Amino acid sequence: MDAQGRGRADNVDPADQWVLNPNTGEYELRLTPSAPQSAVPGPRGAAPSGAGAPRGRTATPVAPGRDVPPPRRRRGAPPEEPLPGRRGRRPGKQKSSAKKALLWTGGTMAFVLVAGAATGYFYLKHLEGNVGTTDVGDAAASNFSKDEAFNILIIGTDKRTGEGNEGYGDAGSVGHADTNILLHVSKDRTNATALSIPRDLIVDVPDCETNKEDGTKDIVAGTEDVRFNTSLGQGGRDAGCTMRTVDTAIGIKPDHFVMADFNAVKTLTSAVGGVEVCVEKAVKDKQSKLDLPAGTSTVEGEQALAFVRTRHAFGNQGDLDRIKVQQQFLGSLMRKMTSGDTLTNPAKLLKLAEAATNALTVDQAIGKVGTLKDIALELKKVPTKNISFMTVPVKDNPAEPTPVTVVVDQSRAPQVVDAINNDVSFTEVKAQQKKEAAAVAARLKGTKSAASDVRVRILNGGAAAGSAQQQLAYLQTEAGVTKSDNAGNAEAALARTTLEYDPDQADQARRLADIMGLSGAALKPGKSVTNAQGLPAMTLTLGKDFKGAGVKLNSATVTPDVDKSTADKAQCAS
Repeated sequence: MDAQGRGRADNVDPADQWVLNPNTGEYELRLTPSAPQSAVPGPRGAAPSGAGAPRGRTATPVAPGRDVPPPRRRRGAPPEEPLPGRRGRRPGKQKSSAKKALLWTGGTMAFVLVAGAATGYFYLKHLEGNVGTTDVGDAAASNFSKDEAFNILIIGTDKRTGEGNEGYGDAGSVGHADTNILLHVSKDRTNATALSIPRDLIVDVPDCETNKEDGTKDIVAGTEDVRFNTSLGQGGRDAGCTMRTVDTAIGIKPDHFVMADFNAVKTLTSAVGGVEVCVEKAVKDKQSKLDLPAGTSTVEGEQALAFVRTRHAFGNQGDLDRIKVQQQFLGSLMRKMTSGDTLTNPAKLLKLAEAATNALTVDQAIGKVGTLKDIALELKKVPTKNISFMTVPVKDNPAEPTPVTVVVDQSRAPQVVDAINNDVSFTEVKAQQKKEAAAVAARLKGTKSAASDVRVRILNGGAAAGSAQQQLAYLQTEAGVTKSDNAGNAEAALARTTLEYDPDQADQARRLADIMGLSGAALKPGKSVTNAQGLPAMTLTLGKDFKGAGVKLNSATVTPDVDKSTADKAQCAS
């Protein structure tokens, strides 16, 4: 078919003949002088069959003399002269529109991509068709909430799909979870945490339900003591299986997932004109094909992919060191994405949006245009200086004579998990610190009852089995809290121990907090309950952070002892 038959005569894309009328908010057919000015068949507002109108919008034929924006030129086409009587674009209009594009990145590659889709609602309607979706059932939330904290699992696969990717990854890979980052965005949008999960982490993968191509469902059996990366692809497992594995193995439940392939790195970095990276010494890695001089360089396309894939150029040539390099790269990418050079360049924004959405697969709940827009707008609120990168605390696998895999470090990981589940920032956010300090001062300041006057019921809400009875014995025999009893298991597990009390019981609450080392944040004003003697009592729920009978708990705001970095600071890989 020739150019005219495809609707691309005169270097005009057919989609560009449908333009948005700023006066009406509707798309209208705007034909060039070389095209016949025939009436559009059908009722007003209906797009003709085969026309290039954006999906989901209605079209209205342009009445003679109406002012509408001119069509966009295809790349390489000569500029067109404005039609007689048409009003030209006002100076600064393009720049202003670009600033309103609201592009932001959320601490990970995939959410840099999602943010790229926020160049405007009408264009997102087109981009929605680029994004693949997977039904993962109840592994994901049924919707996205703009008013709550949220966790999104970012998965980078090693499947060799896409042009030029034949030489990457394992030749027979079905697409494993090669790179994994759990992005937590706080409820107040002041901070975010990007938690990397090593692909060589030994975990138990639970049973998971998947949807087959014929529409039927299948249960993929779980397995024990395997690498985390096998939670995707192996045995037909989908991203929902990886989400469930994060929940059971790490203790954080993802709300949604975003999955990207090798092309995401290549096309996105090219779309923004390259990303600045730094290496302490020259790198020439034959396996990844990374070739960089010492110091700062700008990488894009194949070299950008080589930078994030290499395992032999940095540190001890292991996956944990590669994760650190990837985090440094993502921080640099976010700084480039949020720079004025990108935000005020409409051509870059459009190219970025196309490249980004073509590389993404998401769960069904966030695959709609409105949801993608909402996510981008929420992510935009978090400043890069308050985005923390870190890795799940791990240690060498003791089951291997020469460890090549790792296991969760149970002495450090619970603090990280607890902070994320309780929406505690890893960065110094002044407003949050002041709020927490005020809560501690208000709840812990004041008179304290005698231990013998404290009445409390104890529930086990996630602590080790038998903890409630053990703590009861300690309180009665060692601490003098004789008016206490064991109420069994709580209805749901809690990451953090809490003490709920009626305002009239504040003196009792302060005494028990002093005995147990509870922070002000652990004290929850509420309602009293009736104890075994029929008297009003407080409720102590032992969470996963409970250390054992008689062991005082740490403050809720103590920062876990882990290596971390933030997205606003440039670093050199070593």
